Amino acid sequence: MSRSEDLPLHHLFHPDNVSEYAATVRGGLDHLAGHLDRVTGPATGVGPERAAKPVRDVDLDSPLGDTAAALDEVSRLWLDDAVWFHEPGYAAHLNCPVVVPALLGELLISSVNSSLDTFDQSVGGTFIERQLIDWTAARIGWDTSDSDGVFTSGGSQSNLHALLLARGHIMARGAELASLRIFASADSHFSVQKSARLLGLGDAAVVAVPTDERRRMDIVALGRALAECDAAGLVPMAVVATAGTTDFGAIDPLPEIAGLCRTYGAWFHVDAAYGGGLLASTRRRHLLSGVEKADSVTIDYHKTWFQPVSSSAVLVRDAGTMGHASYYADYLNPKESADPNQVDKSLQTTRRFDALKLWLTLRIMGPDTIGAYFDAVIDLAAEVHDAIAPAADIEVAARPNLSTLVFRYAPAGSGEDELALLNTKIRATLYARGRAMVAATKVDGRQFLKFTLLNPKATLADIVGIVDQIRSIGEELVCEQIAAQPVVSPYVLAGRDIGLLVPAGVAR
Repeated sequence: MSRSEDLPLHHLFHPDNVSEYAATVRGGLDHLAGHLDRVTGPATGVGPERAAKPVRDVDLDSPLGDTAAALDEVSRLWLDDAVWFHEPGYAAHLNCPVVVPALLGELLISSVNSSLDTFDQSVGGTFIERQLIDWTAARIGWDTSDSDGVFTSGGSQSNLHALLLARGHIMARGAELASLRIFASADSHFSVQKSARLLGLGDAAVVAVPTDERRRMDIVALGRALAECDAAGLVPMAVVATAGTTDFGAIDPLPEIAGLCRTYGAWFHVDAAYGGGLLASTRRRHLLSGVEKADSVTIDYHKTWFQPVSSSAVLVRDAGTMGHASYYADYLNPKESADPNQVDKSLQTTRRFDALKLWLTLRIMGPDTIGAYFDAVIDLAAEVHDAIAPAADIEVAARPNLSTLVFRYAPAGSGEDELALLNTKIRATLYARGRAMVAATKVDGRQFLKFTLLNPKATLADIVGIVDQIRSIGEELVCEQIAAQPVVSPYVLAGRDIGLLVPAGVAR
């Protein structure tokens, strides 16, 4: 089709259309602000079936032709029932409220649409990202003249990238793929197992190392596992230490693990997706002592650095090892090119300029404020533990290490099966009522609830108030003998068949 005056070119981001762009953005911002004014809790309790139907009913081949109408539709399909991480009643997963400077970065990133794969698509963006990699590497404790890294989509990709480099490093020394083994604690992130599959190693290549009484990787058990691997003629490709496990925030003994990695020639990777925010702390940086000995480190800025998704990075102590991920294409990044192309060391090709969000955050707020935010939620988790641990009907699994707290409602005389069913239904009912959200997990096969606290504005009263709701719901369920009914999804409970658990007047 040839270009004609009938084409709706006013929709393009272009100097001729800047007034429409600005008006559209302002309209969207006003629309969002209106939602924020009406939010009264982290969720409305809508279940999957009710959320899916209005979306399925939309005919995408029939545009509305009007921004206000489209925003109203988006509200009906999503925003009216969105989960709001900034609400004090949200205490479920590792989702953080985001800082305003990073949102400003999002506006610029999406509008300009730079791609960070090659220099000629990003120019200064290339060097902003590299400067942030060097800044983070310096915080880790590395010599920035030797280290390197690249931004990624998240911790799972960062871990995959690190293990790809570890595989390339060990195979360059003559190791066979089938002989490679990865060691990680039993509480490590599931992305380690997924990475092993993607790298052609298979599930059996990952050796789960038991944890100690503090839920950290047991260093004696690791030493024994490495020795057994060596004796069997297998090759310890990598040890993945976790700096902040998902459930308990445990930080594995990094210096001791580093020593064993040196002894057995294994790549030492630290998954600090959660605990990486300690690099900005003025009070708790020492908890990451030993991270500087790692060969690679995962950092998720979109967790404990309060950035919007996505914002993560994989960093390496030796820049040369990034070459194990390199591939050169004549049409994009020919090997003879002298340009600083980031795609040379990335698993992605087209890649957003996510680094800008962190850059603006540091330039406007500074790292100390970010570190203080993380310190505040760690303090809060400890305060909540001390407030609820003495309660006769609350069982706490462990004292928090960072900002997670694993616990459950446990009235006297309840058996393990009853407690599992009861706490599952408590969580479901809590979601259905929309006033609070908590996560669930299992500890040694036993069902528990979990607080993940990442909101610096939440107070002790806010979180203890959630415990009070849990207790109240638990008492209701016990009285009504609901715990004897079949287990259903937390989201299904928001539907019409569970009306007796939803107080009158609460929207369903």
